[in-house]
Amino acid sequence: MDSAASTPVADEVIEEMMPFLKRHYGNPSSIHGFGRETSRAIQLARSRVATLIGALPREITFTSGGTEADNLALQGVAFHNRNSGKPTSIITSSLEHDAVLEPCKELERMGFRLTYLPATGDGIVKPSVLKDAISPDVALVSIMYANNEVGTVQPIKKLCEIAHEAGALFHTDAVQAAGKIPINVRELGVDLMSMSSHKINGPKGVGALFIRSGLELAPILRGGGQETSLRSGTENVPGIVGFGKACELAGGRMDQYRQRVTELRDYLVNRVLKDIPHSRLNGSRTDRIPGNAHFTFFGVNGEDLIIKLDENGIAASTGSACSVKRQKPSHVLKAMGFSHEEITGSLRLSLGMQNTKEEIEEVVSSLSRVVSELRLVSPFKSKYA
Repeated sequence: MDSAASTPVADEVIEEMMPFLKRHYGNPSSIHGFGRETSRAIQLARSRVATLIGALPREITFTSGGTEADNLALQGVAFHNRNSGKPTSIITSSLEHDAVLEPCKELERMGFRLTYLPATGDGIVKPSVLKDAISPDVALVSIMYANNEVGTVQPIKKLCEIAHEAGALFHTDAVQAAGKIPINVRELGVDLMSMSSHKINGPKGVGALFIRSGLELAPILRGGGQETSLRSGTENVPGIVGFGKACELAGGRMDQYRQRVTELRDYLVNRVLKDIPHSRLNGSRTDRIPGNAHFTFFGVNGEDLIIKLDENGIAASTGSACSVKRQKPSHVLKAMGFSHEEITGSLRLSLGMQNTKEEIEEVVSSLSRVVSELRLVSPFKSKYA
């Protein structure tokens, strides 16, 4: 129940990758036959990734994952504009993944001006808030497509329009959205979009940044000039091949995925809210990605819940797997106005195509029992037990 953290690699993806782990090991930059063979495989993968989001193959730059893609987008625009004498201010939201917030903080330390937009209690960044904050000196607006914790989907097209009206570029971290809901970069109008392979049944350690044709960025990795000099370093050929296949599979099963996973999620949400008193669904009930169900269980500590569920063979999370080891309260829930009690009692259950209704029954049964047990030893026992 933690597909937002990572998903199982599809059999078809593994099958596609295997020849490039065994026989086809040539360096894609080599001009001999072995190199040309792997180079063609990368170009096929580039085309598959582009097709999933309605882009051109040349607009896809492969990276080591969503984090690098976010860093390249933010720093690439900031450094290019500074070197060109163009606007350098950046607007982002207080809900972003650390892969956006941390490079933003670093840019701030380097003298760039950053603005962090607030959100509603459902985790929405209102277009009116962006409109009030934007000015001609803004170079880039970066708002994530779907939140990794509460699953809320942002009004990206409208936000993008506001950025463009002010002359700013628009980037979206679509790591949790790409391959799960239909996305067309042309219809949205976005200039930059980050993606990750392991969120859609592909291998870990590979991602991509969509860069609209004609847009110039400063590279953050310099070397041999791979990926049109934007991302130097020998390409992760097996990973890229697997990512391309995962995108092809995601595009082909999009309707099936949305219907099945949304039905499972809604069943899970309804069962939890019905069977477990003093529980609440967080985020938008309607504007959310299919597999996300984020709850607050009052009178319970979310980390205790995760440990107890793990003892029952159930994987869950309080939020981003990337920051869980830091043991810090969720900045996303804090930005949504949650109290300390609401934040500490939070739990994210996220589903994928591999989950079943029978598993949900097992999860709800275990969760109900564990929550009851923890409330009996809680300081809030008299209130919730």
